[in-house]
Amino acid sequence: MSDGLPLPRRYAAIAAMSFGSALVVIDGGVANVALPTIAHDLNVEQSSVVSIVTIYQVTLVMLMLPIAGLGERIGLKRTYQGGQLIFTIATLLCFFAKSLPFLLIVRAVQAMGAAAVLSVASALIRQIYPSSHLGRGLAINSVVVTSSAAAAPTIGGLVLAVAPWPWVFASAIPFAIVSLALGRSIPDPKPRHTTFDVAGAMMCAAMFGLVIGGLESGVHGDSPVVSAAITLAGLVVGYYFIRREQHESHPILPIDLLARPVIGLSAIGGFVAFTASMALLISTPFRLQALGFSAATIGAAIAPWPMTNMIVAPLAGYLSDRVPAGILGGIGMAVSIVALTLIAFMPAHPTYFDIAWRMALCGSGFGLYLPPNARLIIGSAPRERSAAAGSLVSTVRLSGQTTGATLVAALLAMEIGAGRVPPLISATLALIAGLCSVARLRPSIRNPSLTETRAEIPTLRQTRY
Repeated sequence: MSDGLPLPRRYAAIAAMSFGSALVVIDGGVANVALPTIAHDLNVEQSSVVSIVTIYQVTLVMLMLPIAGLGERIGLKRTYQGGQLIFTIATLLCFFAKSLPFLLIVRAVQAMGAAAVLSVASALIRQIYPSSHLGRGLAINSVVVTSSAAAAPTIGGLVLAVAPWPWVFASAIPFAIVSLALGRSIPDPKPRHTTFDVAGAMMCAAMFGLVIGGLESGVHGDSPVVSAAITLAGLVVGYYFIRREQHESHPILPIDLLARPVIGLSAIGGFVAFTASMALLISTPFRLQALGFSAATIGAAIAPWPMTNMIVAPLAGYLSDRVPAGILGGIGMAVSIVALTLIAFMPAHPTYFDIAWRMALCGSGFGLYLPPNARLIIGSAPRERSAAAGSLVSTVRLSGQTTGATLVAALLAMEIGAGRVPPLISATLALIAGLCSVARLRPSIRNPSLTETRAEIPTLRQTRY
């Protein structure tokens, strides 16, 4: 295949991918604002209705890597558009939800469709853009995801003001229609004709599901022993799963990619960075509420983070095609560490401006780190392993975000989650991410020796470390 799609087909493919990403991100996050209304209409406890969100996140993490492996075999485009159809059909079924269990089933099916979309999106983006423009392509997708996530609560609130809660889920269907209509422009690389590892896929899903479920129940549940047993079971499954994957030629868990130091360091750094950012974003509202801020003011104070991120991310993606990701990431995390420290030691009675400029500075630091980090993971993988690399990026993001949320829940349970502790922990995590980024500048990591004759290692001209 040629290096990227020709113009103007490339623009149509970019639009199709952008609308497809917006579909799953908006409909995945728009439910948050509707939870109190759903709890009232379905006559369930508010603590129970939160499972509408958690079941979506856990299902996503469980299925991302297995579906990526399946997509490599049945076709990336078929997997992507099939996921959109499944997601849209499940969204329409929300109109028939008269009980919480049925709605949870629908949300799980939605997450299956979203996993199919997100697991192969980065691989398709790599097919759309020339390698010299891959960084800016991933940055554009990052902006779409970030802006969609930021817009989801607003969209949900506007819909609830004029329509019942099922219409909240349906608000993203127009994005599916546009994406599917432009779908002919999306590239359709040939699938790999290999056997799909069903047992490995099941073990992968069980590993993530048990570990995350055990940690979640440990924070929210009533039985620490049961929670520890669930988590331990997940770790045992993970141990045998990883041992099994080491002998597979095309593993579900991309051990072959993680074995490359530059990708392994990027995955660790990305996980830690997402954990740090989510920990701050979730803990800050509790801290500001304790300081007497209203809900509207809290939202406005946090808004500079995604707004700044939307500006910095495209610039970072553009620079990642020219400047080593190790340098960009190191600078980004240095900025974030300073900002997180300033957030931790805000004045005792901060004004809106005191909070907003610190959040903007912190968002710019993470915006400078994350797009080049994703570009490096995807660009360093062989082209035939693009789906695995893309799903690795998404799994790292979701796992980090889930870990950050669980960390804040644990800190709140210990009554130290609404003060300086969360931003200080986030600053420590940002330091680790920054060290992982700078370590990629070492010559031994930038130019690893080839040990697999089947692997295609991009040259330094293609991938900036």
